[in-house]
Amino acid sequence: MRRSDETVRLDPAQSAAADSGVKAMIPIGRPFLDYSLSALADAGYRDVCLVIGPEHRAVRDYYAETSPSQRTRVSFAIQAQPLGTADAVVAAEGFAAGEDFLVINSDNYYPVNALSALAALSEQGTALFEREGLFRKSNIPADRIRSFAVCVVGADGYLQSILEKPDEETLRTAASTSLVSMNCWRFSASIFRACRATPLSARGEFELPQAVQYAITRSNERFRVVPFNEAVLDLSRRADIESVAERLRNTDIRP
Repeated sequence: MRRSDETVRLDPAQSAAADSGVKAMIPIGRPFLDYSLSALADAGYRDVCLVIGPEHRAVRDYYAETSPSQRTRVSFAIQAQPLGTADAVVAAEGFAAGEDFLVINSDNYYPVNALSALAALSEQGTALFEREGLFRKSNIPADRIRSFAVCVVGADGYLQSILEKPDEETLRTAASTSLVSMNCWRFSASIFRACRATPLSARGEFELPQAVQYAITRSNERFRVVPFNEAVLDLSRRADIESVAERLRNTDIRP
């Protein structure tokens, strides 16, 4: 979010947070991440690990010292370099301590029932979202939704494949209700092995969708799919701040 956008007007605090590149700390009354922590608490999660870079001292200071956290216990894991989402997951291995755990993006706001559904599973799984539903209900423009990973689900309700950055042919053959990944996962400790075995992508990152595909193809791992036709808010760009703020305006938050 460091890229400037002269068409977007932000207040000084929002502009400073956007310039820092820490999207989760964009203030919308309170930091955006507080809304996500509150949703996690509503879904029954109590222990949260924030994977941050060594330079993100402001995040640690806020949640360790000044945040009026009521329902969640916040820990931190350091990702030494920004080498992708799979690398970020590995950074939290100590926090997971061998137990199942949830992975979500810090710049997305997920519906509480999706988070609750994954908590209720007794196995690995993912919440997937209908592409057309995201277009109609979220703040995400169609061109961005087209870039989201398209997922193939078997008749048994388990994920068969995940196609990151789908090409035009894939999008043409996919139905309008095809399910896409918004990076909302329940994992067991076995995902760490897959993350470590995943090679660098063409973008020079260790990417979580590739790790999941590796786990399915090489290790016969199974991921139960829980589909949703609901909104997920996205705070990827400066232009998203106003629409996200409007959607969250009357949200009662108690992180």
